[in-house]
Amino acid sequence: DQGAHERMGSFRNGATVGLFRTEDESFHPYFNEFVAIYPGRYKLTTPLWSFQWDKGKVLPSRGTEAARLSVVQLTGDGRGGGHPSTVLTYLDAPSITEKVHEVTTWLNPRETLGFNAASLAHAHTRGKDRAMGFTGPAVACDYFEIEGPIHDAWPPVGHRRLFGDLPIKEFDPKAHPGVRPPARNPDRQQLFMARNKPDPIPGLWTVHSEKPLDDADKLLADFLPRAFRRPVTGDVRRQYVDRVAERLKAGDCFELAMRWSYRAALCSPDFLYHVEPAGELDDHGLADRLSYFLWNSTPDDALLKLAAAGTLRKPDVLRAEVERLLADPKANRFVEDFLGQWLKLRQIAANDPDRKLYPEFNKYLEDSMLAESRAYFRELIDRNLTADYLVRSDFAMLNGRLAAHYGLPAVSGTQVRRIPLPPGSHRGGFLTQAAVLKVTANGTTTSPVPRGAFVLDRFLGKPPAPPPPNIPAVEPDVRGATTIRELLDKHRNNAACASCHAKIDPPGFALEEFDVIGGHRSRYRSLGTGDPAPRGTIDPFIGIGFKLGPKVDSSGTLPDGRAFSGLEEFQTLLAADRDALLTNLARQFAVYATARGAAFGDRDDVAAVVAAANKGGGGTRTLIHELVQSKLFRTR
Repeated sequence: DQGAHERMGSFRNGATVGLFRTEDESFHPYFNEFVAIYPGRYKLTTPLWSFQWDKGKVLPSRGTEAARLSVVQLTGDGRGGGHPSTVLTYLDAPSITEKVHEVTTWLNPRETLGFNAASLAHAHTRGKDRAMGFTGPAVACDYFEIEGPIHDAWPPVGHRRLFGDLPIKEFDPKAHPGVRPPARNPDRQQLFMARNKPDPIPGLWTVHSEKPLDDADKLLADFLPRAFRRPVTGDVRRQYVDRVAERLKAGDCFELAMRWSYRAALCSPDFLYHVEPAGELDDHGLADRLSYFLWNSTPDDALLKLAAAGTLRKPDVLRAEVERLLADPKANRFVEDFLGQWLKLRQIAANDPDRKLYPEFNKYLEDSMLAESRAYFRELIDRNLTADYLVRSDFAMLNGRLAAHYGLPAVSGTQVRRIPLPPGSHRGGFLTQAAVLKVTANGTTTSPVPRGAFVLDRFLGKPPAPPPPNIPAVEPDVRGATTIRELLDKHRNNAACASCHAKIDPPGFALEEFDVIGGHRSRYRSLGTGDPAPRGTIDPFIGIGFKLGPKVDSSGTLPDGRAFSGLEEFQTLLAADRDALLTNLARQFAVYATARGAAFGDRDDVAAVVAAANKGGGGTRTLIHELVQSKLFRTR
C-alpha cells in the first residue's frame, strides 16, 4: 500500500502565529500546507499558549483560552469549505507558558485541518493599524506537526482482514497481458495542493495468489461470517467465490476480483440489516444485538467466540460481557447515539440563536453543551446512579466555558469533568443542561408548551395528545411587552385545550427560568422596551444589544394539585417519582436496543426489568444489565 510511504509534515516557519479573533463567515483559518493524500491515522502535535495583546505588548492572558481543531474537506479549487466538516477536539492554551498537545485522528483523502481560537470573541483586526492598536486576548500556535498514516503493524489490520498473509508483489504487465491491475495513483489535484509529497514508489504492487479460487474460498470463509455476523453456509460462500471467478475471467487481477466480491457482500441485506429469526435469539443473534446496543458496531472476536461456543446466553457470561463492552471507549458511541435519539440532541444545531438576543452563543458553547450531557450520562452509568439523577443532582459535568455560562465558580480549561454544585445552584440533572434547553427552544424565544411536552414524553413516557387542528399556535412577543404565560392564558381558557395544557404547562413553566441557550434568567431578554442589560457572564469583548423585559414566573401547579414556586421545587416533585423515571428509561433503552417501538404487550416485561433493577438498587447500570438478561431483549 503506497499510503505507508507518506511522510511527516512539519510546518515551522520560524514565527509564532497569534489569533485575536474567532472564526466567522469571512475568516476561516486552516493549515493549507497539508492535505491528506492517503487515508489513515495521523498524529497531530502542536504547542499552544495564550496572551493579552496590548497595542504591541504581550502580557499574561486572562486565563486558559481554548483552541479548536477540526477536519476541513477541501473543495476542488483547494480552498477549505465554509464550515469544518468535523470538530476533532478543543485544546487548552494556558497563559504565556505553552502546552504541547498530541491528537491522533483518522483523515481521508483531500482533508486538511482547521484551527480556530474558539474562546475568543469576534474582533476586527484586519490590517496592520488595527492589529497593532488592538487590546484583547489572543491564542498563539508555535508550530504544527502531522505524521502519518500510522500503522501499528504492516500490512495493516484492514489489509489482513481482506487478504490474509498472501504476498504482495510488483505487478508486471508483460507477464500478465490483458489483466487489469488496481489503480494506485493519488488524485493529481491533491498532489498539486499538498506540500507533503509522498515518497515516489517504483512500480505497482498488488496481492498475488498462485491458486486464486482456493485462496478466495479461504478468505471469504473468514470474511463473510464477520460481515453477516453469523455462520455462513458453504452454498452462500460459493456464490461469492463464483463472483470472483467471473471477474478473473473478465480480466481483473486477483485483488480487484476479491474487492468486487467484498463490495457485493457489503451491499447484501445480510450485512445491511439484522437478520433475526422469529422468537428467541440464538447466540449469534444475541451477540449481534448486544454489540449494536452498546457499541453501535459488529461483534468483536471475543463475542463471536462466545457465540460460536454457545455460552453467551449464560447469565454470568452475559453480565461479564456487558461490563466489558461498557468499559471499552466504543461504548461512547452508545452514549452519543442514545442521547441523540432520546433527548433529541441530534437537533442541537437545527437553529441558530438570534445574534442580537444571544450574542454570547458560539460553536464552542454548543459543543460544550453536548459534551456536558454525554459526560453526565456516562457518569450515571459508571457510578450506577439512580433514576432521580435524571432530573436532579448535586453535581454537574463542566468545563471552563460552561461554568462561565452558568455563572458558577471558575473552572479552567476545555475538558469536561465532575464539579460539585454550590448550595442554591440552579443546575443539576438533564432538565437544567443547556443542550436539552436549546433543543426545546426555537432560537429566538422559549415556550412552556414544547418544553413541557418534552418533559412529559422523554422523562415520564406520557406524551401529550396532538393539538386540535383549528387552534393556532402561540406566537411569543419578542418585543418584551407580553409574557408567554399571558399569551398562553387564551389557550388555557379554551375548553378544547385546557385539559392538555393542565399537564403540559407546569413543567414548561418551571423551565422558563432558562433562556434559549440554557442561561438562567429572572427577566426575559427584549429587542424592544426594557431596562439596560448588565453584562453578567458575557465576555466583555462581546457587544450587548438587547434589553431586559418582563420578569419570569416559573411557578405552577401539577394536575394533582401540588404547587411549586420554581424549578427547584418542581425538580423535587419530579424526582420523588423515581419508579416513573426508571420505567420510562427502561422503555427508552428497550426501544433503542431492539430497534422497535414499545408495544402495549411489552408492559409486563418492562415492569419485570424495572422490578429487577429496583431489587439491585435501581441504578442506571443495573437497569442495563437487567434489560440485557430479560425476555424483552433476547426475543425478536
